[in-house]
Amino acid sequence: MRRLSASCVVIAVLVSAGSALRADSDEELIRANYTKFEFRIPMRDGAKLFTTIYRPNDRSEKYPFLLFRTPYSCSPYGADKYRGSLGPDPRFPRDGFIFVYQDVRGRFMSEGKFVNMTPHVAKKVEPTDIDESTDTYDTIDWLLANIEGHNGKVGQWGISYPGFYTIAGAIDTHPALEAVSPQAPIADWFFDDFHHHGAFFLPHAFNFISRFGKPRPEPTTEWPPRFQHGTPDGYQWFLELGPLSNANSKHLRDTVAFWNEMVEHPNYDEFWQRRNILPHLKNIRCAVMTVGGWFDAEDLYGPLEIYRAVEKNNPAAWNVLVMGPWDHGGWSRRDGDKLGNISFGFKTSDTFRKHISLPFFRHHLKGGKDPELPEAYVFETGANRWRSFSEWPPASIVEEELFTAAGETLSFDAPTSPGSQAFDDYVSDPAKPVPSNEDVAIGMTKSYMTDDQRFASRRPDVLVYRTEVLEKDLSIAGPLEADLWVSTSGTASDWVVKLIDVFPNDTADPVPNPKGLRMGGYQMMVRSEVIRGRFRNSYEKPVPFVPNRPTRVRLPLQDILHTFKKGHRVMIQIQSTWFPLVDRNPQKYVPNIFKAREEDFIKATQRVYRTKDHATRIRFGVLPSK
Repeated sequence: MRRLSASCVVIAVLVSAGSALRADSDEELIRANYTKFEFRIPMRDGAKLFTTIYRPNDRSEKYPFLLFRTPYSCSPYGADKYRGSLGPDPRFPRDGFIFVYQDVRGRFMSEGKFVNMTPHVAKKVEPTDIDESTDTYDTIDWLLANIEGHNGKVGQWGISYPGFYTIAGAIDTHPALEAVSPQAPIADWFFDDFHHHGAFFLPHAFNFISRFGKPRPEPTTEWPPRFQHGTPDGYQWFLELGPLSNANSKHLRDTVAFWNEMVEHPNYDEFWQRRNILPHLKNIRCAVMTVGGWFDAEDLYGPLEIYRAVEKNNPAAWNVLVMGPWDHGGWSRRDGDKLGNISFGFKTSDTFRKHISLPFFRHHLKGGKDPELPEAYVFETGANRWRSFSEWPPASIVEEELFTAAGETLSFDAPTSPGSQAFDDYVSDPAKPVPSNEDVAIGMTKSYMTDDQRFASRRPDVLVYRTEVLEKDLSIAGPLEADLWVSTSGTASDWVVKLIDVFPNDTADPVPNPKGLRMGGYQMMVRSEVIRGRFRNSYEKPVPFVPNRPTRVRLPLQDILHTFKKGHRVMIQIQSTWFPLVDRNPQKYVPNIFKAREEDFIKATQRVYRTKDHATRIRFGVLPSK
């Protein structure tokens, strides 16, 4: 039996204490069992990236590296200042890794020029051609050559922007990089975060870029100050902002370069296309575990599309998808037992941390037991249970459609009336846009994707369609698409579609119930999406609507795994404003909405058709009943 060193004994004792340890005890464990080093690692073009390394004091065995590259600072700075946590969760420092944190190029203490969503250089001609793949490669090379006590294996992980750096680092994989876990990764900023099918997510973009986008003329350990709105009421603040052109003249004053770049590139042109990592996810020779949340208000597109691209471009790769009932990074930061008003029955994050995250890295980096993960390990909301599938989307799903019908109903039967005279309409007024939630909030709320939609269903500028009470469970899985036939009296319009689970009127209220929630009749949003109608045919070449002409608009709503239980109803809501979550469309076509003027904003009458030739529907896959 191998004799444990003193530091190993400390780790073993602390492991036995389990989750009862508090954050301050985690910091004590790290200080007692890890030594911190700071380095400036040279890249192939000469730029040096600031890197912090926490190496186990125990020298009786060799450890793998676990790399985290970030634009958000690898603080605290100073060899005597330690992080309060290491790795994805507190189990990792107890297990033993060499933890590496790095400021990416041009951020905080690293040299070089920072470029948002660094474009990948597919064909590198000069030795100084660099991207995030090469910076990762060079970092790993240096670590292997200069840090003692390693076992020659490297893993990488990151959430959100660091998730992008994680998957970018897997391209043309370094031989020592054995496993990566991009979590809530950005894949393409025209569909993640700031744009959704061309529609601009205003508070999220403005609040983020107004701080993150400030210039950093020289290395620094400090964040710039947050933007101060002076009010908690985001609806009113962004309404009073007026046209988007006022953001610069009133507040940013040309101090944020990336805002100006977004303004000058309203369409999916080369600027955005170069920031799409998906086409470059090739030559990946490490294990990939992509993680996402069904209710991630920031990056739902990224994990789903990155999983698909890795699967398509690297058929031999060890590639799995994990999707839980989480908000952005919720598996790491919260218990995952609820989101907003919705309960999921148990602490779903514990499942991920105990049985997926650490076992994945332990297996690939330390020769631990194979966690035997399925191709897709996903949480089924509504039924509140984990499901395993051999592929995603599941091969067993059967395509179904629900059609809008007269009397605010949804029907599984297609309409039979010809022509284009059967429709529902509403007046959309940019001066009085439909709120994106009931609460006063200055930014995009984490729980908006599960919020009760009763407040919206009572608006005259929101169309509502619902099924009869379901006589059996309806389990929807895989891609979801809204296929709309619409018209507008204007020449431009946004189209918002929400899929909603309507609870029975006798649904019990939560216990305890400090907020006084009334769950009977609750309208839980389970999926929603928006498209800027000018991009209905092409994201590169927008076109106006012909006033009052029936026009087809197809809108992917992202994937889903949700069961509408027996006794519930399925509801669809359709609207043209969603504020302040999405900026206001003038409804008069202008070449660039970022430069629209006050007089460009007009009321418009919107129609949604429901005839044989112009059938509005939602298309989805259904899992067969067991």
